[in-house]
Formats: sequence, structure tokens, C-alpha cells
Amino acid sequence: MSSILRKLSLASVIVATAAFTAAPALAETSVNVPFSFVAAGKLCPAGHYSVDRNPVSGIITLHAADASRNFAWVGGPGDAAPTDTRVILKFDDHGNVRYLHSIQYGSAITQRLDKKAPEWVPSRIVQGE
Repeated sequence: MSSILRKLSLASVIVATAAFTAAPALAETSVNVPFSFVAAGKLCPAGHYSVDRNPVSGIITLHAADASRNFAWVGGPGDAAPTDTRVILKFDDHGNVRYLHSIQYGSAITQRLDKKAPEWVPSRIVQGE
């Protein structure tokens, strides 16, 4: 009887481990932003940035390639499919300034980041490589 229980518990551990690792893990993704923009009140130059997400805390980070700018936001569930692997930065155009609106990292997305820009402003999308 104990042998059967041991086998059942071992099988459930194997199934749980397989289910946990079945979700695709995204690595750090490089994004080339061709224009300057404002994030968290700081002006960021055009250039290469990396985007990453901590799978435990859900924190999405944006880092400039030259390490001059580093940002972190909590990502929540988005509208994307759970197997979505895209990394998308959405910007709002407001006058001559572009504000970082949100970051989608796979199936997670940040809340609206640019609270100062009106809802109706045109937006631009930059997708990760």
C-alpha cells in the first residue's frame, strides 16, 4: 500500500513539474527604439534597450544598453494568449514628446505608465527583436 502511495505522490510531482516548465520562458529581449521618449519622468534617448520579466515577482524591467536608464514596473495579466512571446513597447505621442504608455512581455502587460498624456493621443508600437 505504501508503495502505491509513494508512486502516486512521485507521479504527481512529475506532472506538476512538467506543467510548471511547459510554459515558454522568455529571455531578455532587445528592443531598438528609434526615437527619444519619456519614461517615469526621465528623458530617454533613442537606442537599444533590453526588456526582462521576473517570473516570480512579475516585475518587468527596461534597461538602456549603456546602463544610463533602468526602470521597473509590476506587470499584470494582459489580453495576450498565455503562449504569446512578443515583447511590445507602446508609446503615446503628445505634442513633440513620446511617453512610454505600457510594456507587454509575453502574456503580461504593465498598467498605463504615462498618466499625464490624455487618453486620445495617437500611439506608436515598437516590437522586440
